[in-house]
Amino acid sequence: QVQVVESGGGLVHSGESLRLSCVVSGVSSDDYAIGWFRHAPGKEREGVACISTSDGMTYYAESAKGRFTISRDNARNAVFLQMNSLKPEDLGVYYCAVGRLNQGKRLQLPAIWDSRSTYDHWGQGTQVTVPS
Repeated sequence: QVQVVESGGGLVHSGESLRLSCVVSGVSSDDYAIGWFRHAPGKEREGVACISTSDGMTYYAESAKGRFTISRDNARNAVFLQMNSLKPEDLGVYYCAVGRLNQGKRLQLPAIWDSRSTYDHWGQGTQVTVPS
C-alpha cells in the first residue's frame, strides 16, 4: 500500500523560507513523478513543482520559478520543496502526490505534470501560512 506523508509546513513571514518534505513508502518501481500542489482558500488546487524520480527532471509553476526548488533523495524515498522568499500568496495547504510513469506519461510529463490526473496517490497535506 502506497503511503505519502508530508511535513514541514508552518507559519512564516514574508521573505522567509520553509522546507517541505514528502516521504513515500510502498512504491514498487523507481519511475515516478512526484509533485507538490497548493490549495489556497477559494482557489483550485494547483501544481507548484514536480520531479521525475528516474531522471531528476524538474518542472515549476511560473509563480515558483526562481524561489522554489524541488529535489529528491531516492535512497530515502523522499522529495523536498525548498521555498524561499515566501509571499502571502504562497499561503495554502501543500499536498505531495505520486504518479507512476509509463513510457507515454514520461514523454508527456512536461505538459501534464501539473494535472491532478497524473497522480495516483496523495498525502494529507501540510499547511503553509504567510500573513499579509
